[in-house]
Amino acid sequence: MFDLLVSWLLGIGTSPEEVLLLRSSQLSQWLTQSSITQLMEPNHVADPEAIAILEAYLNSLERLGMDPTQQGIWLQSGATVWGSNQGTVALPAASLTKLVTSLAALETWGTDHQFETLISTTGVIRNGILEGDLVIQGGGDPLYVWEEAITLANTLQQLGIQQVAGDLLITENFSMNYKDDPIESGTLLKQAFNASLWPAAAEQQYRTLPADTPRPSLIIEGAVRFTSANALQSRQSRPLLKHYSLPLAQLLKLMNIYSNNVMSQQLVDLLGGAERATTIVATITRVPQSEIQIINGSGLGHENQLSPRAVTRILMAMNQQVQDTPWSLADLLPISGRDVGTLIGRQIPRSAAVKTGSLWDVSSLAGAFPTQEQGIVWFTIINRGANLDGLRQQQDVMLNTLVQKWGATAILPPDLQPSAKSLEPANQLGSNSRIQPVETISGTLP
Repeated sequence: MFDLLVSWLLGIGTSPEEVLLLRSSQLSQWLTQSSITQLMEPNHVADPEAIAILEAYLNSLERLGMDPTQQGIWLQSGATVWGSNQGTVALPAASLTKLVTSLAALETWGTDHQFETLISTTGVIRNGILEGDLVIQGGGDPLYVWEEAITLANTLQQLGIQQVAGDLLITENFSMNYKDDPIESGTLLKQAFNASLWPAAAEQQYRTLPADTPRPSLIIEGAVRFTSANALQSRQSRPLLKHYSLPLAQLLKLMNIYSNNVMSQQLVDLLGGAERATTIVATITRVPQSEIQIINGSGLGHENQLSPRAVTRILMAMNQQVQDTPWSLADLLPISGRDVGTLIGRQIPRSAAVKTGSLWDVSSLAGAFPTQEQGIVWFTIINRGANLDGLRQQQDVMLNTLVQKWGATAILPPDLQPSAKSLEPANQLGSNSRIQPVETISGTLP
């Protein structure tokens, strides 16, 4: 996988000394004095207009009281790096950290990986009653939510289980609605199984399911209890169903649209922790680990730091990961003008695939947008300053100015087009096609 990365990853060095700094006498005097460092590979020509746009952007931030040395920028198309400011300096990146999670997960599991939740019983089914416990053995699904649980309840009822006389047993690695506590997750699952117990949130999500979806009425008489996987072995449980998660590509898309901190942290934990995720990403992108410093998967905390160059390479590597699959980069990231989540209220160029990030004094934005002249343009912006609305507005203005310079295009490259795979019914929340029987309990079903 590493050898498939575009050749520029191998060409650009890992220190400022290895990058050509253009100070051509053919460029204007203002370019020589500019605080934007123009970084190019050999045999590429600098674009003074692009530099002027970036310089104007930095000036606008300075007028807002922002320190230019705290503003990170990287702008690139193909092998051409059009401009950089603090491009190789690790800065607090907020939720751009989730791009580290995304790339490490893609490299580890692949786009179509599905996490499995195993449903078992400890008794037989007679007259619609499970005379024993219902066991939920988690497999790390980070997006087990109301829709998934409602569909599971309906499937259990179709198998003839209308009531559970025993308990609802929850094992490790099961989380529902982003809850860490297994008892809390189990309690939510028990509610989802019976429409008469639904809170308003469950009712709201039920309305997003197909109109013919039954309202489940599965009753669990016993308590919600936690049991370890080892303790479960002595209970002689029998597997009944496997509930497969959405494909990883779809999980990452939803995580990135809503910038879900819990999902990203759960994935990083499954990967082996932030240090392991960092190592994977640094190896793929060939960026020094000094430019990729993360302590968690969420991006919460100033200790999560990335350089603009590292973020841009991560995006390009994510795109490379899906090249030989049915998926596209647009299936992994929010698309401006199409998706909502953290893009609500933004004026980012249409059809751009982006990831946002925010802390109280950090506003970051990274992604790719299509142009007529340069094809796909990749960018990363990491701003420091407390005026988040002002920072976001200036980010959007600069990107739209670059689109005007290079020309908007009505024909999207395949990389930025959502795939047919993402629209398949099986890849939507609440699809019962992702629930498969493990075995039939002979003689117990009606």
